[in-house]
Amino acid sequence: MNTALRKTVIAGNWKMNNTPSETKAMIAELRPLVADATCDVVLCVPYVDVFAAVEAAAGSNIKIGVENIHWAEKGAYTGEISAKMLAETGAEYVIVGHSERRQYFNETDKTVNLRTKAALAGGFKVILCVGETLDQRRSGYTFEVVRHQTAMALTGVSADELKNVIIAYEPVWAIGTGETATDEQANEVNCYIRKVLADLYCENCANATTIQYGGSMNAGNAAGLLAQPDVDGGLIGGASLKPVDFSVIVKAGSAE
Repeated sequence: MNTALRKTVIAGNWKMNNTPSETKAMIAELRPLVADATCDVVLCVPYVDVFAAVEAAAGSNIKIGVENIHWAEKGAYTGEISAKMLAETGAEYVIVGHSERRQYFNETDKTVNLRTKAALAGGFKVILCVGETLDQRRSGYTFEVVRHQTAMALTGVSADELKNVIIAYEPVWAIGTGETATDEQANEVNCYIRKVLADLYCENCANATTIQYGGSMNAGNAAGLLAQPDVDGGLIGGASLKPVDFSVIVKAGSAE
């Protein structure tokens, strides 16, 4: 982390977990555990839980987000949710381009870009996910993949809009597998993504952008990962469903 240049953000991605009543109970348990955090704390929840989450987090330092967004304002897109709809929920963040959306729901670089721009235009902060598969890493294409995904996702996004974008490096091979990049591997790729941002925008823009690590960060490895200079937080999956574990990660993200 480099808190002198940019914010540290610990964000939970609940994926397809928790009912509204479970959401209220979980946030009630989490609130006192993270009340003293100096980093930003975000929970990205399923659409059905958003109102419950916003209500449960009211008056705390926990911000609420969602896990996807559609690029159109309205229309014949059965099952999708627009920025205009989300604007009235109280959610502030949107995850875009998660590997599970790419893998299971045919998300492409083009649709990631469209969703990113729609979220920014709607006034949301975007957590933009990029990352390589195991085959791509073994073949030596990690840098090429993250450069391409980052550049494509940010096409048409201005330097001013970039202030509301967080990049989450999430190596696909380390999501939900129990595997994780080493501290040095995570920092190496995050550092490279920052160089990509410098090429696309400017060095100051790159240095001000929060770049998280999103591959199975947990209570046991968070401190080491977050001690790296270019790891500015985490996009947390399974551990975000456990208030005590998540609070340990938030504490690591609040370390001086």
